[in-house]
Amino acid sequence: MKIKTKLTFNYINRKYAEIAYQSLYPDNEGFVESYVDDKKLVCIIENENISTVLNTVDDLIQCEKMIEMTSEII
Repeated sequence: MKIKTKLTFNYINRKYAEIAYQSLYPDNEGFVESYVDDKKLVCIIENENISTVLNTVDDLIQCEKMIEMTSEII
């Protein structure tokens, strides 16, 4: 069985969504499908192992928090 989840991060404008995308992309290549949709960064995680999905979601959220703190794109 495949487990699929979608996280959407909302920003004040597309520029900040692009910054987050570019910052997260190198770490997520091959693991997370992500794209910018207007002012949103959308991340899709799919795997057969629930633990892998949960760990990836947690890691993604923590990395996004660091991007917000370091680039002030809250």
